[in-house]
Formats: sequence, C-alpha cells, structure tokens
Amino acid sequence: MYLTKEGKEELFKKHGKNAKDTGSAEGQIALFTQRIEHLTQHLKKNRKDYNTERSLVMLVGKRRSLLDYLTKKDVLRYRAIVKELGLRK
Repeated sequence: MYLTKEGKEELFKKHGKNAKDTGSAEGQIALFTQRIEHLTQHLKKNRKDYNTERSLVMLVGKRRSLLDYLTKKDVLRYRAIVKELGLRK
C-alpha cells in the first residue's frame, strides 16, 4: 500500500483541523493530490494500464470539484490550499 494509516493521519493533521478530520475539503484535496501523484508515477512505468489512467482522470475530476466548491465557499481557504500543495490553478 502506498500510504499507511499513520501517513494519512499526518496528512489530515497537516491540512485538516486534526488527525481525525477526514471530511474537510482541504484534507480530501490533499489526499486526492497524494493519490494523483502516486498514480502518475505508476503510469510513467506502465503506459498501457488504461484502468489506472481512467482512475487518475476520475480523481482529478473529484479534486477539481472540491476545489470549485472551496472557491465558492471561501476563497481564502482555496488560495491557501492551492499554494500549500503547489497546484497550478
């Protein structure tokens, strides 16, 4: 497994309110970003893995939806998470 339980808790502690705050938009965006980076590395080695490619596209869409939601709710939180994670938009 690419991300252990402790790794997820650390991720949510850093980007969410606490380690158990798995529902916040920032925490979910950070988790999706971690998974996207992992799948991207996998696809660089396995170019013909189309199921993983489809999963990657779906994850990017989910992350985009959460970012759009955060833009509508609170622009400052949106800007902070984009800067923190180094996303382009």
